[in-house]
Amino acid sequence: MKNIEIDLGAVTRQFEGLRGRHPGLWPMLPKTLLLMGVMASLLFVGWLVYWRGLLEELEVGRGQELQLRSEFQDKIKKAVNLDDLRKQKVQVEQYVGVLEKQLPSRAEMDALLTDINQAGVGRGAQLQLFKPGQVQVKEYYAELPISVKVVGNYHDLGSFSSDIANLPRIVTLNNLTIMRQSKTNLLEMDATAKTFRYLDKDEIEAQRAVAAKKPGANR
Repeated sequence: MKNIEIDLGAVTRQFEGLRGRHPGLWPMLPKTLLLMGVMASLLFVGWLVYWRGLLEELEVGRGQELQLRSEFQDKIKKAVNLDDLRKQKVQVEQYVGVLEKQLPSRAEMDALLTDINQAGVGRGAQLQLFKPGQVQVKEYYAELPISVKVVGNYHDLGSFSSDIANLPRIVTLNNLTIMRQSKTNLLEMDATAKTFRYLDKDEIEAQRAVAAKKPGANR
């Protein structure tokens, strides 16, 4: 205990009378602590000013590396399956070609409307309403709604719907409403038949021109 007290006293005496003295003349222990404090301050300032930015760049670089690795692995998988993807592309193109053949052109629309009309008349049903609406031009196709009212018995309406479904062109029946007429005891079906056609070259160019004029189209 006596030796410890002597040592503590010696340490304490090294910190006495430092004020006003040049740090180079300080005893060893205060001088060492001062140098350690200066080094710690320099390291802290260096971290704030320089190293922290480098560390942030390093983290960003690591994130980019992970993203590039993921993209590289995806490309490797695609390269390995390139032949299969090419075959699938051919199959998709063939399927799209089949669907396009089911869409009439603008010149074929009149013939299709006649087919829809005959689907009702040819089955003995009474086609009381057949009113084509306004053509709605979409991005890649045009849609023509037709308001129809068909009157007949259960089998007449079923045959009419079947004939519509079996047309060589795509025609859908929407918003179906069926009710029984009180006087004739026949069924009355109101529906919207929708048929579709692909856009011709001029219509596609017009659509692109309209899309290009929309705000933010070039962003």
